[in-house]
Amino acid sequence: MSEVLLIHGACHGAWAWARVIPALAALGVQARALDLPGRGVAASLEDQIAAVEAALRGPTVLVGHSAGGFAMTAAARSPLVRGLIYVCAYVPVAGQSLAAMRKGWPERPLDGAFVVDRARGVFGFDPARTRDLFFHDCEDATDRLCAEALAPMETALPDVTAAEALPRGYIQCLDDRAIPPGFQAQMARGIGVQTALPCGHSPFLTMPDRLAGCIAEMISTFG
Repeated sequence: MSEVLLIHGACHGAWAWARVIPALAALGVQARALDLPGRGVAASLEDQIAAVEAALRGPTVLVGHSAGGFAMTAAARSPLVRGLIYVCAYVPVAGQSLAAMRKGWPERPLDGAFVVDRARGVFGFDPARTRDLFFHDCEDATDRLCAEALAPMETALPDVTAAEALPRGYIQCLDDRAIPPGFQAQMARGIGVQTALPCGHSPFLTMPDRLAGCIAEMISTFG
């Protein structure tokens, strides 16, 4: 069976998957998580893609949350990648950056929440809004969000055909206040395996066992 590599979203880290890894292990799925470059410092999207590729040790299914969908999709160019699972994640469109995709959707709940420091090449979120946007249904809302490299959010992927040729799954979060569920549904069109969880933007905190179950079930369909 392929190993699972878990990829966090913007302003998060490998810590986000701490509850999912043992839940996957209980289902017989070996998983680990990595910290992408750009946590608190400037970095490029290619830096993040290279980090994912460097972490591959054998046949691997990539699981990406939120903005992690970009680096994950690009890393599909590696012959070691056997499938992709998007968790309330951006599904890149060739030629469009994450920022452009977000701005192209009529409902933009993140507007006004960004704190941008272009001199340092990073951004973050207004602390007064993070709980409502990301952790509204979490009993232990985290304060571990960090600044994030700005460049990956503003960089488009020129080609996504390698990703589209792989088995793919999408896990929608139906009470997501950061990426609207309608936007998730639109991005998931054309992805063969889909399911949904009744939670906000942080299923790895609110329902790690159910999230792990969805991931394991999707992997079983990849062949």
